[in-house]
Amino acid sequence: MAEPTLEGSEPVDLLKHPSGIIPTLQNIVSTVNLDCKLDLKAIALQARNAEYNPKRFAAVIMRIREPKTTALIFASGKMVCTGAKSEQQSKLAARKYARIIQKLGFPAKFKDFKIQNIVASCDVKFPIRLEGLAYSHGAFSSYEPELFPGLIYRMKQPKIVLLIFVSGKIVLTGAKVRDETYTAFENIYPVLTEFRKVQQWYALYFVSDYVTLQCARKFV
Repeated sequence: MAEPTLEGSEPVDLLKHPSGIIPTLQNIVSTVNLDCKLDLKAIALQARNAEYNPKRFAAVIMRIREPKTTALIFASGKMVCTGAKSEQQSKLAARKYARIIQKLGFPAKFKDFKIQNIVASCDVKFPIRLEGLAYSHGAFSSYEPELFPGLIYRMKQPKIVLLIFVSGKIVLTGAKVRDETYTAFENIYPVLTEFRKVQQWYALYFVSDYVTLQCARKFV
């Protein structure tokens, strides 16, 4: 039997990913210190792809296309970069924003770059009984379908929050390094298979036949 593969990629390393599934990184949130005070109004007036509305939010919102990211730039010199799909892209984007600020005449530096959050997602390809999972793992789970359709699972080690949906879609957030995301998913995967929802097609056919019969009786 061939090793599982990701579409358009190399075979999955089953020693590292026993489930055969590798969560895809969707968003990297990083911070950096430009180490200088900034005139946000001047930046917004001079920079392209920048907006500033101090009544709504106390930061300049700046965007670049490559890597496709958004930066929140504060007057203190602190900056938050979001939207990158990898750690390398996030750092490259942050450097580009710092360079833009430098070109506008500010003595910006590039200090204390740090990944603050990694958001990843994957699909286990089978439906999940969220009620059973919430009951069995009540200490870690929060499931209120009338408020939010997913089960919120707060894993202790690694400290990751997972959003688990009945469709089998999983979102993982809270990691600071990608291996935490991979470890968290491999930890939860056996639990998800335990609460795999069995499709009972015979029940659907029975209901369909029953409805047809009731409709037919109305015309007799």
